[in-house]
Amino acid sequence: MYEDLKYWYLRDHKLFRTLSYSQIKQLCIITGFKKASKGEIIYFSTSDLPRIFLLKKGNIKIVAIDEDGNETIKDIIQKGDLFGELTLETDSKNEEYAKVLSDDVAICSFLMSDFEDLLLRNPTLALSYTKFVGLKMKRIKNSYANLISKDAKTRLHQFLKDWAEKEGIQNGNTVVLDNYLTQSDIAQIICTSRQTATQLLNEMETNNLLAYNRKEIIIPDITKI
Repeated sequence: MYEDLKYWYLRDHKLFRTLSYSQIKQLCIITGFKKASKGEIIYFSTSDLPRIFLLKKGNIKIVAIDEDGNETIKDIIQKGDLFGELTLETDSKNEEYAKVLSDDVAICSFLMSDFEDLLLRNPTLALSYTKFVGLKMKRIKNSYANLISKDAKTRLHQFLKDWAEKEGIQNGNTVVLDNYLTQSDIAQIICTSRQTATQLLNEMETNNLLAYNRKEIIIPDITKI
């Protein structure tokens, strides 16, 4: 059963569309498969066997840990995203882990050594992977630029618009989001205090810009934020 799931998960991903049926079946042999539940830790960057992960279902957060043990949300990973040792280089100085946010997730994974060999044998796939990682790094760079140049309110509005565009269910200008983030999570993502994030969310509710609860976020008119 898992072999069939792995095949279709890989076949449906845009990164592997250039591979033939036999190549994907071969890829399934070196691909790990895992299901996980909300709150579960997926991996640590200090693993002796570094891996590259492909998220097929659900949402997770990447959490970085500094030298003092403080945790910061580094990224939110959504369906179709790759995470792990994307640069194909290990960095012992950077300690991070992935934690499941949604009720359940499905993940395919590759040993970094196996994935490197796969890229060497498939130049077209290597080019697609380079573009995929490049776009991801550009998005992260733009995110950091926004943090530096914009105030907390603007960062919150931009985050909500980006989230709505990626995952929101839209009906006209109204958008409904499945809320798997706590207010503390949102505060970390936009680099502000929990108190400030709560205050800003309350202000938006007062101004009828959104309705917020633990299960969902409703944005009545996405054009107004």
